[in-house]
Amino acid sequence: MKNEPNHGQWYRLDNAAMIYSAIQRSDYSAVYRFSAVMTKQVNPKILQRAVDKTMPRFPGFRVRIRQGFFWYYLEPDPRPGPVVQRDIRNPCQPVRFTRGDELIRVFYYQNRISVELFHALADGTGALMFLKTLLAVYLREQGEPIPYLQDGPDVNTSPKAEEWEDAYPKYANSKVKSKLHHSRAYHQTGTEEPFYTLNVIMGLLPVDKLKQVCKGYQVSVTEYLAAVLIQSLMASQKEEKPFREKSVSLAVPINLRGHFPSKTLRNFILTVRPCIDPQLGEYTFEEILSQVHHFMRLHINRQEMQSYISQNVALQKSVLLRLVPSPLKNLAMAAGFAFLGDQPYSTTLTNPGVFRVPEEMKPHIQRMEMILGQSYTPRVNCAVISYENQATIAFAGTLKETNVEREFFRHLVREGIPVKVISNREEKTECPIV
Repeated sequence: MKNEPNHGQWYRLDNAAMIYSAIQRSDYSAVYRFSAVMTKQVNPKILQRAVDKTMPRFPGFRVRIRQGFFWYYLEPDPRPGPVVQRDIRNPCQPVRFTRGDELIRVFYYQNRISVELFHALADGTGALMFLKTLLAVYLREQGEPIPYLQDGPDVNTSPKAEEWEDAYPKYANSKVKSKLHHSRAYHQTGTEEPFYTLNVIMGLLPVDKLKQVCKGYQVSVTEYLAAVLIQSLMASQKEEKPFREKSVSLAVPINLRGHFPSKTLRNFILTVRPCIDPQLGEYTFEEILSQVHHFMRLHINRQEMQSYISQNVALQKSVLLRLVPSPLKNLAMAAGFAFLGDQPYSTTLTNPGVFRVPEEMKPHIQRMEMILGQSYTPRVNCAVISYENQATIAFAGTLKETNVEREFFRHLVREGIPVKVISNREEKTECPIV
């Protein structure tokens, strides 16, 4: 069995993909979206040509999930596609792969190009590489002199095995395996929208102003935004006046490629859990930020990440677990995720960083966007991405209340960071964000 999808052979799901495949259900969406807002209106016919030319270079994205007796597995999808679609109001719809849903989707609306991926295929690094390559091909198809990417695949070359390797087992050699148990965290409550109504609120802000504030605190952008989000969630919990306040914690994905030399385009991430316990007393923002800063610096290191990888891979390789039929295994993994992957976190904050393109592409792109799909609970998730001097912070969830988003952006404004807020909540809106 090969690690790379080649010559029609099936291949194993990576460690993260196994979980996302097992826990997928109709009211949970392990789908995320990246969008490029272009300077000109999108031509769907040219975009379709670009998709058709780009997909063969990314064979690991043109697959479908099959259920074997013991494990799910991936095999090449013989159907042509994906077919470019006009965008929809509610993005990141759940994938129902048992009925044949595609695991990758491409949308357009006015001057926006969007790509949605089921998380079993790849993390943000792989998805952004696909989108960057697609945009370059799309612009070339329009006659623009766009060079081939120095940091990405050339569509005229063959896929490389290293791009589709499962990197987790490769680095699962720690003698110490980290424990996965955490206490239950605060989950935002409120009025749920009808299924599947994904409310998206985005804040657009200048990167230089954001970095200036972060520099004043001597913290990174992710640390700063994590502290603002924790503070906003703590305020939300206090408004609910619970009998006993729970800890407020975030799931912050970490790109492992910065710690281990892998070029995989599949999943290669772990999450860290910055946390504040309100029962210890009142916290100022500076105190929350200090806690987050030191937690991230203490726990994001190669040795600790390797111990978590080893723990996850050890579970995957368990002889007992491997002999359990896949339906029972899926139930067990879904229950495990509910207790270990959902309850210990108040929400997710992901920041894939800066989207960089060649100079020749820059005049054609206004900004980048990222949206996360619906969690097990209706809480809002937060995604951050930046391009040039434009940062986009997107909240997405199925609650009508917007107190967390409001408090979050108000804090940024109080810090001197101008924020323009846009949303798909207006009645006349025809696409996710305009």
